[in-house]
Amino acid sequence: MESPSRNDSAPAKALTLFDSTCLIVGIIVGAGIYQTVSAVACGAGSAWGVLAIWLCGGALSLCGALGYAELATAYPHEGGDYVYLGRAYGRWAGFLFGWAQLSVVRPGDIAVMAFVFGTYARSLFGGSEPLYAVGAVGVLTVINVLGVREGKWTQNLLTVVKMLGLLAIVAGAFAGTPAAAASEPAGPLPVSLAMILVLFTFGGWNEMAYVAAEVKDSRRNIIRALVIGTTAVTVVYLLVNGALLYSLGYAGLTRSSAVTDIFPKVGARLISALICVSALGALNGLIFTGARISYAMGAEHRVFAWLGRWEPRTGTPARALLVQGAIAVALILALGTFLNAILYTAATVYSFYLATTLAVIVLRRKEPQVERSYRVTGYPLTPLVFSAVCAFLIYSAIIYKPKVAAVCCLLVPTGLLLYWWSERKR
Repeated sequence: MESPSRNDSAPAKALTLFDSTCLIVGIIVGAGIYQTVSAVACGAGSAWGVLAIWLCGGALSLCGALGYAELATAYPHEGGDYVYLGRAYGRWAGFLFGWAQLSVVRPGDIAVMAFVFGTYARSLFGGSEPLYAVGAVGVLTVINVLGVREGKWTQNLLTVVKMLGLLAIVAGAFAGTPAAAASEPAGPLPVSLAMILVLFTFGGWNEMAYVAAEVKDSRRNIIRALVIGTTAVTVVYLLVNGALLYSLGYAGLTRSSAVTDIFPKVGARLISALICVSALGALNGLIFTGARISYAMGAEHRVFAWLGRWEPRTGTPARALLVQGAIAVALILALGTFLNAILYTAATVYSFYLATTLAVIVLRRKEPQVERSYRVTGYPLTPLVFSAVCAFLIYSAIIYKPKVAAVCCLLVPTGLLLYWWSERKR
């Protein structure tokens, strides 16, 4: 495949195991755990159901992560799914993934976290929610343009602070008085939507694949970071939900704003500040990794060659970062709400999760000669289980919000026209 712009510079191996794990944990533990616990509880049906659905979400995410671990260690290149899909199904599949990430998925994910940051920053300081959201995207994009070191240390700091904050919430809940008998729980929610919210809250374990070329000792540290990160987040999420059930009871959890109810006197401002930090940590990680996908696509396809430049002075894909930030700002202004931003990306995200997970099977058959330092535990059952879950969630997202999903169903296929034009130019 042609590489019109890789001669500018190339990614350096700057990420240690600690950096990689912080990147994964920092992206997974965004603001979803604060935003979704009550809605998930409504769909779970009982206190034990709450713990079961979160444990199931962690187990399913680990199934997906193990598949990505095999691919990332076998093909430790910048771009993640872009590389795997291209090798499994052809250049068109990698291009379509890159186009979807550039136009729909990554800016949409960034918008979700920016909405959350804007909401809670306004509760702390007043002012305009969209202004805070746009400002967060702008500042973190600039930090990541300045250099990999600036981006990764920002990520490490935000991740450590947010994890300590979550553990403080757990300690505060168990130190308080257990919940008294409560009234009836809030109205039920479809379990399919509850699972979408749970897996959204676990989303981010696959981000390691996008920066594989920058990980030191990648063949060992990628699988370590994926397993350690996903397992640690699952444990923390179970602790948080257990603490909330202890403090509020099941019915109280379904009807409450959850974490703010644990500290009724200082809760609002304390929790709002922690959610802001969590949202910024996820936002920074999404910005850091997302631009690597656009860079990889630009380095292989002339139609996006202007994105495929790695700036030698800063050691970053600066153009890809700036374009990604601009599209995210446009989506913040267009979508307007947190839920719309989630559902805007859901069907597309799980479609590519499905295709990449099946690529584990395809590439074992297509390229058996490639060295695989890690092979998926439980193969082929593990990738097949995660693939079935992806198919179910695609269906659920389309049924729940067909008009929002229709926008992506129209926008993503236009990438095939761009690919055809790009190949003609080539």
